[in-house]
Amino acid sequence: MQSSLLSHSPLVVLAVPPLLLVSLLSFFFILILITLFQLLWNVYPKDRRLPPGSMGWPYLGETLKLYTENPNSFFSNRQKRYGDIFKTYILGCPCVMISSPEAAKIVLVSKAHLFKPTYPPSKEKLIGPEALFFHQGEYHSKLKKLVQASFLPCALMGAVSEIENIVLNFLPTWENNKVNTLHEMKKYTFDVAMISAFGSKGEVEIEGIKHLYQCLEKGYNSMPLNIPGTPFHKAIKARKLLNETLRKLIAKRRDNDNIDGGLLGVLLKSQKSVINYQLSDSQIADNIIGVIFAAHDTTASVLTWILKYLHDNEQLLQDVTKEQIEVRQRLIEANRGLMWEDTRNMPFTNRVIQETLRTASILSFTFREAVHDVEFEGYLIPKGWKVLPLFRSIHHCADFFPQPEKFDPSRFEVPPRPNTYMPFGNGVHSCPGSELAKLEMLILLHHVTTTYRWKVVGDEDGIQYGPFPVPKNGLPIMVHPRK
Repeated sequence: MQSSLLSHSPLVVLAVPPLLLVSLLSFFFILILITLFQLLWNVYPKDRRLPPGSMGWPYLGETLKLYTENPNSFFSNRQKRYGDIFKTYILGCPCVMISSPEAAKIVLVSKAHLFKPTYPPSKEKLIGPEALFFHQGEYHSKLKKLVQASFLPCALMGAVSEIENIVLNFLPTWENNKVNTLHEMKKYTFDVAMISAFGSKGEVEIEGIKHLYQCLEKGYNSMPLNIPGTPFHKAIKARKLLNETLRKLIAKRRDNDNIDGGLLGVLLKSQKSVINYQLSDSQIADNIIGVIFAAHDTTASVLTWILKYLHDNEQLLQDVTKEQIEVRQRLIEANRGLMWEDTRNMPFTNRVIQETLRTASILSFTFREAVHDVEFEGYLIPKGWKVLPLFRSIHHCADFFPQPEKFDPSRFEVPPRPNTYMPFGNGVHSCPGSELAKLEMLILLHHVTTTYRWKVVGDEDGIQYGPFPVPKNGLPIMVHPRK
């Protein structure tokens, strides 16, 4: 009896020889590893024709590395190791990254029907599934025509004075003050984005939309953890409230029979026109939010880099200032403000913007998704995998841009080779608001160079990522009137 009881007692473990215990623990550890390997093997396709590369850690993949490393290093290190096409796992998605102009053209232009525009699921939730970014076919073509109507030169001509008024109202607050360039640029580009989206009616709902969008933006640029208290969870809640606020604004304009103003007015008019395909209120709301996303953060980051590059190169600053003073003299003589035609006559400033877009490459890549299994340059891209043309790698390739790390606007005195310069993407899904972005850069640079001088505060040089690369600490500067 005693022997039987002892054989079932937990104390008998103490009698197991240490060597046997180590062997048992090793066995269970190996078993766990095999189980984990099998799970991962079931997640990823078994076809050995997949491009080379590393998928990183389970779930996280290489997302943390992408957001914390210098993006030039992140992409170039993998390109050197695996070649111009390699696989990875970021933002919850298996991805194939491509870094040659020819491959980018195939994905974005010549065989674009095989690669639909997409974002990671977490990003799509916050922007809205009906946004222009996520569609192909008839819906995309009809909607893009409507959106482009808001950003054609004939539409932007009337926005020049409104954008200039925004600049003239906020720049004096910089005078003799230390300012965070990135924060100030975000305020500026957000105000421009709101005018582009809603017009300049000053409706009370706009303030609520601003607050909710700012909460949404914080979550958009965070890890996609939908847990109470996280920025992403707060952003999901803000997105629902934002949709409700936009629906109320839509209903208000419709009830008042006053639907003009910004992109919202264009989309509301499309509902009243006699066409085969009419947008729902939900589709309108998603596309308004999508346009604000596209028009805000990226342009603010580019403007921050422009002030950094001009600060660091006195000769470039003098050349831009000289050009802008000549424009200013013409305005004084004509006793008027800036007009569309003036912004078309700033060639050197335009080249500075072009070079900033290349060097900074705020959009390091764009997302596409294979609509079915695709044979690509000898490899298999499985259906559902994301495909990312690497604009940054192409923009920093010495074969296309000699001395790529050097900031040299003169390289744009001649057009770059086809498919080597894509700051706004390429093909039918390229950014429809590119002309608006360049316009607000030119207007701000005109006033800031002719009226002010700025000096970077502190000697800390570097880059931070959140997720777009920007100068360290948002580029704090001291601003003084120009003598």
